[in-house]
Amino acid sequence: MSTEFGHVTPDNLALFTDLYELRMMQAYHEQGHNPTATFSLFFRDLPPDRGYMLAAGLEQAVHYVENVTFGDRAIEYLAEQGFDDEFLAHLEDFEFTGEVRALPEGTPVFANEPLLEVTAPILQAQLLETAVINQIGYQTLIATKAMRMRDVIEREGDGQQLVDFGSRRAHGTDAGVKAARAAYVGGFDGTSNVAAGELFDVPVYGTMAHSWVQSFEDELESFETFVDEYGADSILLIDTYDTVNGAKITKEIVEERGVDVRGVRLDSGDLAALSKEVDEVIPEVDQFISSGIDEYAIREFLASDGVGSGFGPGTALVTSTDAPKVEGVYKLVAVERDGEMQPTMKLSTGKVTYPGAKSVRRTTDGDRFTGDVVGLRDEDLPGDELLVTVVEDGDRVYDFPDLETVRATAVENVGRLPEEHRQLEDPDPYEVRISDGLDEQTEDLQRTLEGRLPD
Repeated sequence: MSTEFGHVTPDNLALFTDLYELRMMQAYHEQGHNPTATFSLFFRDLPPDRGYMLAAGLEQAVHYVENVTFGDRAIEYLAEQGFDDEFLAHLEDFEFTGEVRALPEGTPVFANEPLLEVTAPILQAQLLETAVINQIGYQTLIATKAMRMRDVIEREGDGQQLVDFGSRRAHGTDAGVKAARAAYVGGFDGTSNVAAGELFDVPVYGTMAHSWVQSFEDELESFETFVDEYGADSILLIDTYDTVNGAKITKEIVEERGVDVRGVRLDSGDLAALSKEVDEVIPEVDQFISSGIDEYAIREFLASDGVGSGFGPGTALVTSTDAPKVEGVYKLVAVERDGEMQPTMKLSTGKVTYPGAKSVRRTTDGDRFTGDVVGLRDEDLPGDELLVTVVEDGDRVYDFPDLETVRATAVENVGRLPEEHRQLEDPDPYEVRISDGLDEQTEDLQRTLEGRLPD
């Protein structure tokens, strides 16, 4: 039995897939059925009270596409699972040779719009399904949650900081660091997670815990000792015993030591009311607000004239508590037959898909987005094309911008959505029109497929 921590590593990255993908891949190989295929990753519907989703996770998805190989560890395990030697020999030389087109990170996206399209031999394209849904779906969910908080501050606040405090409540270590990255894409200023800081160059922030205060005989000694260590960079947690009294102790230290501490943190109680009381005691000291923070709590805090220079969302961020899932799907939309790409689609009730490789165009009026058109890839449509070619002939041809640029672009893009689509509750639907060409192709193919069904 493995004694590793449980991480997916380069040695077993190819195994981060569902068994049925590999079973189909083996059958494709052994039956000599490996046509070029196009798969599209999209959301059929948006989660409750989401007027948009914010695309994120593309860089990690493409990293998977570029680096997935079947090494000795993966081949040995698959052999134990009964896969054929000939197929395993084929996997030893596996590499992706196709094309990936995608929405850049930080782009608002809506139902039925491809976040990513893969065109490659079907054996290759099939393998990608689990990983790309995982990387793009989760980060998009968290980036959207983060942007809702940033958007409330942009509209109703005073530029308050947002720092991710959620790692300990994330569903695993990978989710913790990916949530920190996604939150930064969604407009956060940093994270408490040091690994995320090292991995993604996201700014890291930290204060102190109640255990620090409790470990000393009294609160004054705990604060003095911390200030001795960190000086003006100190952020003191003042609500271990009594919040207002903690503020008074802070004031005493500041006045006696002549040290302008960086701030204080409030982590319990009626945060808005307490912040105003604390402000009366130490108006010159910044307050950082944590405990149960999400976009709704931030809105309520600001509406109650709470005093704070920053917020530290945790559980609600990394689990997107009010809408904890977004169901991305990766569906075959075109397949090569007789040397030509032919559209294909599902007819299942409630799961009908639009066939063919797509174009997504966005129209504007001045600095405002006014609507999208989803159409056929080569169709002449109004607006700016959103999908960019990221991988071509197996090689990456797209330079990923740094996260700071992605973050700034995301904030700008969401700001260009009319406010009625950004409401926290019951947002108005954003117009996404299906083009005439795509609509006609869908209806024609549906009639053709229904005509093949037995009476």
